[in-house]
Amino acid sequence: MTTTSFLDRLTEDEPLVLAGGFLFEVERRGYLTAGEFVPKVALEHPEVLEQVTRDFVRAGSDIALAFTYNGHREKMRIIGEEHLLEPLNREAMKIAKKVAEEESKALGRDVWVAGNISNSNIYDPEDPATADQVRQMYREMVGWAKEEGADLILAETMYFYEEAKIALEEIKAAGLPAIINVAVFATGELRDGVSPAEAAKKLADAGADVVGTNCFQGPNTIRPILQSIKDAVGDHPVCGMPGTFRTTDEHTTFFNLPDEGNTATLPHERTFPDALEAQNSNRYETAEFGEFAHKLGAKVIGLCCGGSVIHHRELSERLGKKTYLGKYSPDMSKHFMYGNDSSLPEVATSFGSQA
Repeated sequence: MTTTSFLDRLTEDEPLVLAGGFLFEVERRGYLTAGEFVPKVALEHPEVLEQVTRDFVRAGSDIALAFTYNGHREKMRIIGEEHLLEPLNREAMKIAKKVAEEESKALGRDVWVAGNISNSNIYDPEDPATADQVRQMYREMVGWAKEEGADLILAETMYFYEEAKIALEEIKAAGLPAIINVAVFATGELRDGVSPAEAAKKLADAGADVVGTNCFQGPNTIRPILQSIKDAVGDHPVCGMPGTFRTTDEHTTFFNLPDEGNTATLPHERTFPDALEAQNSNRYETAEFGEFAHKLGAKVIGLCCGGSVIHHRELSERLGKKTYLGKYSPDMSKHFMYGNDSSLPEVATSFGSQA
């Protein structure tokens, strides 16, 4: 039980940290299949998901996010396990709630629980029937999240405005606060031709408590998108959650990011999603995004695909938060070659430039 509501917390000056990136983090730990990207870990290895969730909170996240990204009816249908849809959603929520309650007590601070819905991949502006299918998918997921005690719902990676609008309508119908994040491909707009700024403004006007953008872009190329959203919505709460990859002005998203240093024969034509390791942003690059977002006035700041525990910890600390895992932050003063501690032998420290 938190001491204040999520909406009341939004009115405070200090931004909230929201750790995302569960999809790539669980895959990196070996418990999720890249490509299908279905979060069966909640059922198959709940101890792994609990540890990831706990690590993200200990790294500074104010919100324990239920890992139900891609845990919707369409994805479960594709892999032939639609019967596991409800159990997966409920178990992921139970894990997030457990972590939030335990870490809130241990850390002495509020930790909110967020349900999670995402892009359906079936919405088609030319086929009205798909809108009804998407609505039903979101309605059942939001309903399960509410029953399991969600404080809010994060709807993310919404690359159609109309789909984001459906998500918002279902969240508000359930009486829960909503963070709605749109995702922008290299075209610079959502797939139904709406700019991210226009989409955010419409969603804010329609009742979204927080609007923003996540994923696809790295911490540098997402900045103009977040800036345009902030300009469009003014003082309305904004969220920014980039992927943690070194996207560029030429390659603004991680989908077609080249790796000139790669020497292997890849199993497919692109580095996405399973050969991006060399393109990962370092923790200081993502922390600088956090500074940018904070100065911009963003109220919810976090990281998406690629973001690890160390990325979130550095971002949190750059925002002035004291984290449990901060006691393990880098300290080079006692490194055998590059440290400056007076007890280090000169025979080691003098060799650093030649190493």
